[in-house]
Amino acid sequence: MSEWRVVPLGAEHAHSLGACHVACWREAYRGLIPEHVLDAFDVDQRAAAWDRVRVKYPGHVWVAVVDDTVVGFAAAGPAAEENSPTPRELNALYVRAAYYGTGLADDLMRTVLSDDADTSLWVFEENPRAHAFYKKYGFELDGERRVEAFSPAMQVRMVRRAPRDEDRRPTPGITPRR
Repeated sequence: MSEWRVVPLGAEHAHSLGACHVACWREAYRGLIPEHVLDAFDVDQRAAAWDRVRVKYPGHVWVAVVDDTVVGFAAAGPAAEENSPTPRELNALYVRAAYYGTGLADDLMRTVLSDDADTSLWVFEENPRAHAFYKKYGFELDGERRVEAFSPAMQVRMVRRAPRDEDRRPTPGITPRR
């Protein structure tokens, strides 16, 4: 397996990111999301959406690239929810199934996660693999639930509190982003 590079999303990555996003959803969510929903995702539409995000929020999306192909990505920035319990939100973290267990997701988390601010995320309730992954980084369920936008699947919110000054011990491998 080739080594990846984690780089900021550039215009040259938009189409490959769209293809990666659609493939990741299909790999990770079969059986959780209705088939017709997964089948309806369009690579060109996803690519255009990610390119708009790239322009509007520079530096918020990072991609893991092997050669010229995006094989994983993460997006984080200011919380989008009006009444968010945290100032930051992890909006997306996806890795192609062929890269599960390789450390690629850890590299992406180290790139987008910061010890400088509390961070929240939404994850499918019926996704124990993702829950376990996020718990490694200090995320805990906070009791909030909602229906996912594209399907009837339930999501739960997880929150990670940044270390306070009195007990500041950085999360291993996390370098604060400035």
